[in-house]
Amino acid sequence: MKIGFVLDDTLDKSDGVQQHVLTVGAWLKDQGHEVHYLVADTTRTDIENVHSLGRFVNVRYNKNNVRTPLPASRKKIKALLEAEQFDVLHVQVPYSPLLGKYVIKYTGPRTAVIGTFHILPVSRIHGYSNQALRLLLGRSIKRFDKILAVSEPAVHFARKAYGMKADYLPNPIDISIFREGRRLPEFKSKKLTIIFLERLVRRKGIMELIHAYNHLDDELAAKTELIVCGKGPLKSKANQHVRTDRNVVFKGYVSEKEKPNYLASADIAVFPSTGGESFGIVLLEAMAAGSRVVIGGNNAGYASILGQQPYLLFNPSDQQAFTEHLELFIRDEKLRDKMYAWQQTTIGQYDISVVGPKLVKIYKEALAQRTAA
Repeated sequence: MKIGFVLDDTLDKSDGVQQHVLTVGAWLKDQGHEVHYLVADTTRTDIENVHSLGRFVNVRYNKNNVRTPLPASRKKIKALLEAEQFDVLHVQVPYSPLLGKYVIKYTGPRTAVIGTFHILPVSRIHGYSNQALRLLLGRSIKRFDKILAVSEPAVHFARKAYGMKADYLPNPIDISIFREGRRLPEFKSKKLTIIFLERLVRRKGIMELIHAYNHLDDELAAKTELIVCGKGPLKSKANQHVRTDRNVVFKGYVSEKEKPNYLASADIAVFPSTGGESFGIVLLEAMAAGSRVVIGGNNAGYASILGQQPYLLFNPSDQQAFTEHLELFIRDEKLRDKMYAWQQTTIGQYDISVVGPKLVKIYKEALAQRTAA
């Protein structure tokens, strides 16, 4: 099949949606399919068949910095679709009324259109803005042959905000990449290593983590070191708020190549996101890399992965509860081992080798129905 992934963004970033698209795209290519990427704009040259259809601007949305495309050339979109004649277009949802909407509009009747819904709002106002976006997308929403969502909470939000009936299919990861992670020599001391690996932005909970770590029992804190991996506007503020007697190291940006080793070095991998998560790819990456225990903020997306084990979730906005949760896992090695065993049993269902064939089946069914029609 010839498959085109539609992303109203850039492939230059390593955010969750980009990881989803590139992981699935690489696997499909390995299976012998022809894969294309229809994006707003990207500068990467290491990926084949990338079609930049316009430009984008950075805006603040859902407590995050996101890119939104400027008006794309409809002539360019039409020419591309006419030249490539895709069997399947896989659109990342929500999409822009200035780009994705027109890709869908000008797609021929023989092409199956699949959507994957990726977001959850962080507040009511963001939920209302999605309802407004639905009006701007107009009839393009009805062109989809199948809608998927990366978590059960995302399934419900797709129906509520967009009137889309979606089926759950999780974000996949390539587990084999993260299984290659090895504990770094610098973290082979007797201290327990706590790893945070996320963007240093408000929504990801870096300040909540610093405050909780500052309030650890002094004796317990002396047995640990906190390694903060990532970059963002809160780096300086977070650094300034660290107590002088705490072992905290800011490593800065960690590349995708380095990521498995850092996650494999974690006795406790902590992801205190305060909300707006539709899933939690980084949780899966940490589990696959062999982090001894992976804990996360009690938001809907993270709960869809960790919710079967209440010990693994906490309220990052409650400093005392957050601190006590860290202390629990620092003290209790048996609990760390028990949660590690559960996480290693759970991770397999998210591997691309499991999710990928399910997606191909959906493609083929949608394409067969459209061909018959």
